[in-house]
Amino acid sequence: MGFTVSDEVLGTLVPVAVYWIYSGIFIILGDKLEKYRLHTKAEEVTKNVVSKFTVMKGVFVQQAFQIAISMLLFTIIKDETGVPKRNPPLYIIAMQFVIAMFVLDTWQYFMHRYMHLNKFLYKHIHSKHHILVVPYAFGALYNHPLEGLLLDTIGGALAFLVSGMTPRVGVFFFSFATIKTVDDHCGVWLPINILHLFFSNNSAYHDVHHQLYGTKYNFSQPFFVTWDKIMGTYMPYSLEKRKEGGFEARPIKDIKEN
Repeated sequence: MGFTVSDEVLGTLVPVAVYWIYSGIFIILGDKLEKYRLHTKAEEVTKNVVSKFTVMKGVFVQQAFQIAISMLLFTIIKDETGVPKRNPPLYIIAMQFVIAMFVLDTWQYFMHRYMHLNKFLYKHIHSKHHILVVPYAFGALYNHPLEGLLLDTIGGALAFLVSGMTPRVGVFFFSFATIKTVDDHCGVWLPINILHLFFSNNSAYHDVHHQLYGTKYNFSQPFFVTWDKIMGTYMPYSLEKRKEGGFEARPIKDIKEN
């Protein structure tokens, strides 16, 4: 009898593996990405007051919570017959992806924004993520476990349930969402990044939010900027080359103050 792994287990563990593999690519490339950085290494050292080892441990804790809750969710919704659901045609899968992206974007925008507006939640929960003023790839999920539960885990569960995707489709969707989240926090601007062709919510856009002048703006994550534009929290920026190399996302000032 061959060893098989259920789609539910794959849907839980594959995105975790994708997170570290994709983050690892940025680590391996290292100095080769220097001319594409959005902040200098000196800024990363002086502005980020938490060590990378601490960040790594924090992400492991976050992912442990995600794994536990994901397995609990799959156990609750699992078909008692044990027969895996058939995957729908590609056009249905594409529609499910769009629905899931809309649900996840909507949930995360309003929850994320509220965590900034509520001083208690920001001070005791969300500020942990903003310790990384200069974001980098494997710090994408460095946050308070409660924030991870509210934004990522519950948001992902809602996207999965509302879209009606099967666990097998969920493997691909959440792997894609993981790649997008890591890419948004990678701290570099790669001109050949294919994700930038389809999403204006990117590393520079999210970098603006991580700066002190941008904490009231650019709440949208991880896919589109739609809710920021609708709700008046969109901060436009220009991408400028630094003399010492790399890029800088500079806010365009002619916007309303909230």
